[in-house]
Amino acid sequence: MNIIQEKIDSLNAVVKVNIKPEDYQARVEKAIKDQAKKAQLPGFRKGMVPASHIKRMYGKSILVDEINNLLSDSLNNYITENKLEVLGQPLPKVDDSKEFNWDFNDEFEFNYELGLAPEFELNFSSADKLPAYKIKVDAETLESRIKNLRKSYGKMTNPEVSAEDDVLYAELAQLSPDGSVFEGGISNTASIRLDLVKNEEIKKSLVGLKKDDVVEFDIQKAFENDAAQVARLLNISENDAQDLQSSFRLTVKNVNRLEEADLNQEFFDKIFPAGDVNTEEQLRERVTQELESMMVQNSDQKLQAELVEYGLGKFELQLPDEFLKRWLKATNEKLTEEELEQGYDDFAKNLKWTLVENKIIKENNIEIKYEDILEAAKARLDAQFRMYSPTPIPEDQLNQYAVQFLQNKENANRIFEEVKAQKVFEYLKTVITLDEQEIEYNKFLELN
Repeated sequence: MNIIQEKIDSLNAVVKVNIKPEDYQARVEKAIKDQAKKAQLPGFRKGMVPASHIKRMYGKSILVDEINNLLSDSLNNYITENKLEVLGQPLPKVDDSKEFNWDFNDEFEFNYELGLAPEFELNFSSADKLPAYKIKVDAETLESRIKNLRKSYGKMTNPEVSAEDDVLYAELAQLSPDGSVFEGGISNTASIRLDLVKNEEIKKSLVGLKKDDVVEFDIQKAFENDAAQVARLLNISENDAQDLQSSFRLTVKNVNRLEEADLNQEFFDKIFPAGDVNTEEQLRERVTQELESMMVQNSDQKLQAELVEYGLGKFELQLPDEFLKRWLKATNEKLTEEELEQGYDDFAKNLKWTLVENKIIKENNIEIKYEDILEAAKARLDAQFRMYSPTPIPEDQLNQYAVQFLQNKENANRIFEEVKAQKVFEYLKTVITLDEQEIEYNKFLELN
């Protein structure tokens, strides 16, 4: 067997694989004999079918399989031995001028296109400078958080007339173009939070309503075409909600109002361990601490995103774009040209940063251990469970859930990539210069 690589340019190559009969005949004969031992054919006892009979009946398909296996093994070995950093997978070049007899004595030549990763040097240093924000809680955000806490532990009342922050428990019925109720159309009874209604004119029409009052309104306009909100209120799919154009009749069944809890010891002890907070001032301090602790993640996410953009601009990596587009089409048969063109830039950007990450991991001997992946999976699951219950799950049970979660290959790969990205991020923070800046949360949001 002879394998030759022809470099087209620094990012593209063609590998020619020449296979002679002596390269494949022994493995084909072995495969035929193995098949004969397992074959169950009429007129023969199991395991007693002559190899010549198997060769006559199935020889060509066995030959094709073995040539394919030999090609795959040889290509992979060649790539590994020559330390080629291949992007995607080798693509066979179809040559219609070549025809094979498949008569067990053919010489075969197969050509494969390779897309090669660009060569580049890592040169992150202290000369690279990026802002690192220390986010402080602004007054509006603090007041909003305290208000939400007070509502969460407040009591429900049923006023006669609706106000801006109330919830209407109402029946919704789809209307025909002539304004009558659409027979067989969508109807549902749901709770409508007036604070989520985005159109001010429609929101105003829903304020001042009493039980049994009726209002007609454009539900898409009310929520500014938010398919998720419309789907939830009407109990339909988001796809159906996106296409919906009808107006709806709203009939009030009840008006609900969540009164804010009083700022007293009973309230303090509900949200913090008893006795930890005793005054409104202490409440504000604790809520501020908790919010700013949560905002560290916001700051890190922004720094991480800016690091990616900065790094991609710094290295200006080139990719074998045309090869990669052909490879994406070959491995995703349903991918249209339009989808390919729309999504390729994001794909290329992610691939370029993956190359940078992998080089950082390799050159700095950064280890990603199973224990790191397990801990990340546990943190992910713990956060999900806490959305439904503040009581933490016992450590041994959480560990068991995480192990089961990682048995799914897709989950394991996703967590691995998250851990890798975090390790690269933590490493780069020790290399570049971080220009630490204090900023209020509302001003930080304006940066995005």
